[in-house]
Amino acid sequence: MKNKSTMWILAALLFGIISGLLFHWLLPLEARGSVVTVLDTVTHMFLNLIKMIIAPLIFATLVSGIAGAAKSAGVGKLFGRSMIWFLSASVLVGAFGFITAHVLNVGAGLHLVPGGDSGVETKALDYAEFFTHIIPTSVFAALTANNPLQILVFGALFGIALLNLRKKRRSSIADAIDELMGVMLKVTGYVMLAAPVGVFAGIAAAFTSQGLDAFATYASFIGGFYVSLSALWVLMIAVAVAFLGRAAFRLVRIVREPMVIAFATSSSEAALPKLIEGLTRFGIEKRTTGFVLPLGYSFNVDGSMMYMTFASVFLLNAYGIDMDLGQQIAMTAMLLLSSKGMAGVPRGSLVVVAAVVPAFGIPAAGIGVLLVIDQLLDMGRTATNILGNAIATAVIGRNHDQASSLVPASPAAAGHDAQDTEGSREPERVAMH
Repeated sequence: MKNKSTMWILAALLFGIISGLLFHWLLPLEARGSVVTVLDTVTHMFLNLIKMIIAPLIFATLVSGIAGAAKSAGVGKLFGRSMIWFLSASVLVGAFGFITAHVLNVGAGLHLVPGGDSGVETKALDYAEFFTHIIPTSVFAALTANNPLQILVFGALFGIALLNLRKKRRSSIADAIDELMGVMLKVTGYVMLAAPVGVFAGIAAAFTSQGLDAFATYASFIGGFYVSLSALWVLMIAVAVAFLGRAAFRLVRIVREPMVIAFATSSSEAALPKLIEGLTRFGIEKRTTGFVLPLGYSFNVDGSMMYMTFASVFLLNAYGIDMDLGQQIAMTAMLLLSSKGMAGVPRGSLVVVAAVVPAFGIPAAGIGVLLVIDQLLDMGRTATNILGNAIATAVIGRNHDQASSLVPASPAAAGHDAQDTEGSREPERVAMH
């Protein structure tokens, strides 16, 4: 069934590209616009289905994971290991994008002339506002807005409270949250039956609207970016092999489906349900996945980080701006810090670039150049974000779950786990190696 699902999604991706190109070439402009409207409507309906389940899914898996951690090696250690991984990955990936853009000399020879504005609505980044915004003023508002970072903060506090309660006695609320997680996973399965339709509509709309024109105009930039992304994927998989051994290749096979969904829809949210399912099949405990993945969606955006440094160098070369290495490193560091506040922001990478690079003398109008082809680039960086989070969760989760298995459970937790095991219908976990 899993292989059939993946094949349906891949077929929808291919059929969407072919259909989109045919619509673009054969239909007059007015009819083409109508087709794009219909396809966008279908895509938005699918994405709305995903958004409908994201908040309760994140909340349930996170709280259930923390509340079930009475026998674990500690939520604090898991948080610390995750943040070390995420921040290290961001620095290394950002540096990789910076270096590859210079090696490929992207944008050189375009001789763009400053003028106009960016076409992207933005404002100077306010870090005080960002840190204040991490704390939700209302948990219902956070759930309604699908804000992963705010859900993470409230869910972590809620889960820790349940964890302490569960250590002392059985908690009916914790049992209800566990039941909610099972229900949400079942609902997720129903929603994902529509994934091939969403994938087809999303990719067909992009190619119906733009055809191959954008590829022809910005071929060197698009080609250089995807060549660099391919090299980054190789490096990321090599890192996974170093930590997971041959199991890394099985992980890549498992996450192909969520990566294709992310690529076609340019939405990390759309891929989250399948990613959770895949990591569970890989052998990572739900409690670990439920904690690390929401955190990674806010702090571990490898594809977006590489795009931002790559695009900033492209604009430097396209405008022929002579900037010394120190300034370029400072700009890269600012992009790194700013990327942590873009979770849930539509085309967040482009917005961050638009907010940061003008402060370093790059004309804001250059963002308008990137905007023309952003949809094509967003597909690749979103799929890369999924791969990065899958590898991070698998590596961190394996070490954490192994450590957890060495810690004896408390009597209350042990009794509860025994009952959970008796009624469990979970798929059998597969060994890492």
